Amino acid sequence: MKTIETQRLYRRIADQIREGIQAGKWALGSRLPPERDLAPLLGVSRPSLREALIALEVEGLIAVRTGSGIYVQATSGSGPGAGVEARAEWGPLEVMRARQVIEVEVAALAAQNARSAEVARMRDAIQLMRDDVAQHQAPRRGDEAFHLAIASACGNDVLTEMVEQTWAARDGAMFARFGDHFEHPVAWQHAIAEHDHVLSAIETGDAAGARRAMRQHIKQAIRRYTANWQVVNAQKSNGRESRNHD
Repeated sequence: MKTIETQRLYRRIADQIREGIQAGKWALGSRLPPERDLAPLLGVSRPSLREALIALEVEGLIAVRTGSGIYVQATSGSGPGAGVEARAEWGPLEVMRARQVIEVEVAALAAQNARSAEVARMRDAIQLMRDDVAQHQAPRRGDEAFHLAIASACGNDVLTEMVEQTWAARDGAMFARFGDHFEHPVAWQHAIAEHDHVLSAIETGDAAGARRAMRQHIKQAIRRYTANWQVVNAQKSNGRESRNHD
């Protein structure tokens, strides 16, 4: 008897693409079809395909070349995400959608329960984000600190731990690669502005406003992670141009 393994959708898609590569459907060095063509060919959504492609990139099977396309660079995965770890890892978009359910209500609770010291932690976290962006670094430390400060202020230990678990998932190889592709100075500035809106609502005890602001923030974060490659590349270029004029 063999153990039946339940695979996440993005892993099943990745396995199908891998099998095609190994069968010679896409030769070493060849370019895969663009997402808009490959998604209907496989009968899946483009966001789910995006996760599968990132997983294959982490494994070392494919390479995403900015402005050019996605190319087969190996016929068997050997990267840091290959094997059991990659198969067990939560998909980044799955995590983001879970956060959309949990953190929206956590923000509303924080608006009702946050003490002044906890609000100060949120404010400090946003300032840390600004400091990192000023140094042309991804503001990941402040981003995490901000959301965890809100979680700790919500007054519910179970919800706090749930938020901590979703943020711990961001330490995985897939999340890191998503960040490499889709985080850039333009996106960072948008995220900081969105955090400011959440903080403003929490500071004034506006639970409904905090709920709306957090929902909008995570919705926009998901949109940034599922943006068209060409749009992302254009935004990265805009970010570099703005930085060059600092």
